[in-house]
Amino acid sequence: MTNDFTFSRRSLLKGSAAAGVATLLGARAAQAASYNLFNVSYDPTRELYAEIDRLFPATWAKDHAEDRVLVRTSHGGSGAQARSVLEGAPADVVTLGLAYDIDILAQHGLVATDWQSRLPHNSTPFTSTIVFLVRKGNPKNIHDWPDLIRDDVSLITPNPKTSGGARWNYLAAWGWALKAHGNSEDAAKDYLKSLFQHVPVLDTGARGATNSFVQRHLGDVLLAWENEALMAINDIGANEFDIVVPSLSILAEPPVSIVDKNVKAHGTEAIATAYTQFLFAPAAQAVGAKHYFRPVDAGVLAAHASVFPKVNTFDIASLGGWQTVQKKHFADGGIFDQLYKS
Repeated sequence: MTNDFTFSRRSLLKGSAAAGVATLLGARAAQAASYNLFNVSYDPTRELYAEIDRLFPATWAKDHAEDRVLVRTSHGGSGAQARSVLEGAPADVVTLGLAYDIDILAQHGLVATDWQSRLPHNSTPFTSTIVFLVRKGNPKNIHDWPDLIRDDVSLITPNPKTSGGARWNYLAAWGWALKAHGNSEDAAKDYLKSLFQHVPVLDTGARGATNSFVQRHLGDVLLAWENEALMAINDIGANEFDIVVPSLSILAEPPVSIVDKNVKAHGTEAIATAYTQFLFAPAAQAVGAKHYFRPVDAGVLAAHASVFPKVNTFDIASLGGWQTVQKKHFADGGIFDQLYKS
């Protein structure tokens, strides 16, 4: 009797333990999740987000070890990318070239209207500016904005109707022209009209314009994001190009946001939010500097100060902000259309 009772009790304990393990494994399986995050980004960020997308899952795993995370990023002209999200691209996150493109998504109910206040630095993890990339030795003797409209100079810049980088290029030129001509908009219009008469092709995005200049050997000067220019010199052809920093340029601030409507539908709100927050962490900021974007973290920027030359800049607010600028310059029938068509 005693042996039978002992056997039965041991069997019961083993059965209970097995059931407990099964329950625990089931609970862990229920807690584990598989995430496929989709980041819709602008043209020159391919290398930046390729590295960040590999780095982020390990950060998420520190508190969610059972989860499987895959981040994918698509690239294109910022305006075209914003339209793709409006038309149904299932973006969980947008990392676009300018705030206006995310404002459009907010106007259509895809993004919360307070999106820019949800993260530090107006939701801008990295900044850049606009510089001139020229052939090695600067054979056309390019030094500042007036040189770009000389008869012997051909200029490469993308299309402001589709590219955020192109709009920053345009506005950098506009801001300089205003200052150089006593705030005269007529003089600024004349300068921009002359500038675009020197552009043989308008690519749809900044990376396409870089390829036209670097690989197709079009043009004498590339108006470029600073990160694109530094990449061309350091990663493509150290003995092929030089950078010219103009006397005045614009502070380019490409922001980020979750796409609220989509993440709620996908069940990815928490992880998408964590992804955008991660962009401001020192590890991601260092990746930004590695790929020639200026970190907003002062410590990380200081550690890479030798990479980034001092540039005299103005910001978009000094031109009235993106809503004003978009309507005035880039809307159908705006100043850009008037100048380019004429």
